[in-house]
Amino acid sequence: MTDIAPAAAASAALARIQTQIMWNRLIAVVEEQAQTMIRTAFSTTVREAGDLSAGIFDLKGRMLAQAVTGTPGHVNSMMESVGHFLAKFPAETMRPGDHYITNDPWLGTGHLHDLTVVTPAFKDGRIVGLFANTAHIIDIGGLGMGPEGRSVFEEGLYIPIVKCFDRGAPNETFFDFLRAGSRTPVELEGDVYSLCACNDAGARRLIEMMDEFGLESLDPLAEAIFEASLRATEAEIARLPRGTWEAEIRSDGYEAPVTLHAKLTVHDATIEVDYAGTSGLSTRGINVPPAYCRAYTCFGLKVVVAPEIPNNWASLRPFRIAIPEGCILNAPRPYPVSVRHVIGQLLPDLMMGCLAQAVPERVAAEGSSCLWNPPLRGGSQVSGPKARLPDFEIITFNSGGTGARATKDGLSGIAFPSGVRTMPVEATENVAPVIFWRKELRPDSAGAGRTRGGFGQIMEIGTKGDAEFAVNAIFDRVGNPPRGRFGGGDGAPGAVLLDDGTVLRTKGFQVIPEGRRLVLHLPGGGGMGDPRARDPALVARDVADGLVSREAAARLYGVQIAPTP
Repeated sequence: MTDIAPAAAASAALARIQTQIMWNRLIAVVEEQAQTMIRTAFSTTVREAGDLSAGIFDLKGRMLAQAVTGTPGHVNSMMESVGHFLAKFPAETMRPGDHYITNDPWLGTGHLHDLTVVTPAFKDGRIVGLFANTAHIIDIGGLGMGPEGRSVFEEGLYIPIVKCFDRGAPNETFFDFLRAGSRTPVELEGDVYSLCACNDAGARRLIEMMDEFGLESLDPLAEAIFEASLRATEAEIARLPRGTWEAEIRSDGYEAPVTLHAKLTVHDATIEVDYAGTSGLSTRGINVPPAYCRAYTCFGLKVVVAPEIPNNWASLRPFRIAIPEGCILNAPRPYPVSVRHVIGQLLPDLMMGCLAQAVPERVAAEGSSCLWNPPLRGGSQVSGPKARLPDFEIITFNSGGTGARATKDGLSGIAFPSGVRTMPVEATENVAPVIFWRKELRPDSAGAGRTRGGFGQIMEIGTKGDAEFAVNAIFDRVGNPPRGRFGGGDGAPGAVLLDDGTVLRTKGFQVIPEGRRLVLHLPGGGGMGDPRARDPALVARDVADGLVSREAAARLYGVQIAPTP
């Protein structure tokens, strides 16, 4: 009898270790899934910026694990989308070699430029799991990526949930429609093949893992992952003070500024967010489908409350979100939603505005938040018969500064909350007749503080021969710059200009005349704490690096820096 208890304890400990090993292997499987997409993608948005997500799901459509590479707007909304695929194509009807696809903003990840592909994985003839991924593609037809559409039908080719491959054979009718509906048909078709290859790679690695560990089903592992993740998240919520806090943040909007209002309540094991008081729907494409709203709300909560807990179906369950009908965060069909990110990517800063009142040491100041990713177009579709350039369509991803943190400065030119990488200018210049004449950090753009914000950027973009081209502006944080916290200064607002100083609209299709260039001033992040409490040596370093002027050092920080001899 005395030997039984130690043996049982040792067996239980071994089982826990084996579960952890299998969990780590799942993360490796989905990361290889994502990296396969990056290596094979045609669109620069995927292979250079990493605007994608990848994950594995059980047969109920619940996300077990996500790749480290990817964006929360994709992965957290993709978590909902797999259930929609199963509603149309139940798991028992799927066959090896099948691949399913959609870009439905309300069933996928929020706009037509995101393709979501779901693929079944089979072991010994039985379906054992599902792989899903999402990638942002350059062009899907219509008006192109921009806010000008008045309904989703103007924004591009609308793909319902359909099979793009049937038992390994391409659906040629689908691909005919796909190629005919895009300005970049080769890249678009290539990206679909890349998405399918990515899921196939994940499926192969999964089956190898299951064979290695003698698994016939993922269900026991899934339940262990879900149980541990839920309990860990609930435990982190329990550490928070109980209460209700409210905050607001403003976007430049399109027709008028937009107010986002949130009321956040912490309960014993759940957090509720209510968006009552948020502005109503727009007539243009800045509206946000509800899944995308939930995606970035959950991300904003999770990075503060439970950042170390794996992101999966169970770890997001304790976050309850109420989005009133008729508000800009709950766009119904067929409202335009093409640039839903300019509003949706403000939500993590809004969540931190609420949580700053409960756990001030955990939050950051507001940052530039929304990507500055100008879609550029040229050739006959802009200039007609006088065009001096071949037709091109390209988008380049760039970011301003992030907000300061309690113990560290903000990051410069880094995308938070999207997490996508800044695209190298050489990669963009290689695939389109554009030239980046300037791309540098923007001095004096960071909000001052005991810890300062990150710096924005200055970009100057033209074409070969300074020919006419167009930008479909989708910028924010110009009229409403990132705010500092706890006495920190605001980040510098953004600006959209021609190189002769002419001010352009922050949103909408605009032609850059021949001989002119587009100039973008990306916003800086807000500061945190009293600037006069900042270490003078850090101020001197920023002045020496050319990031803070001597005048700003004296005016904002009270630090006098002598001119360099």
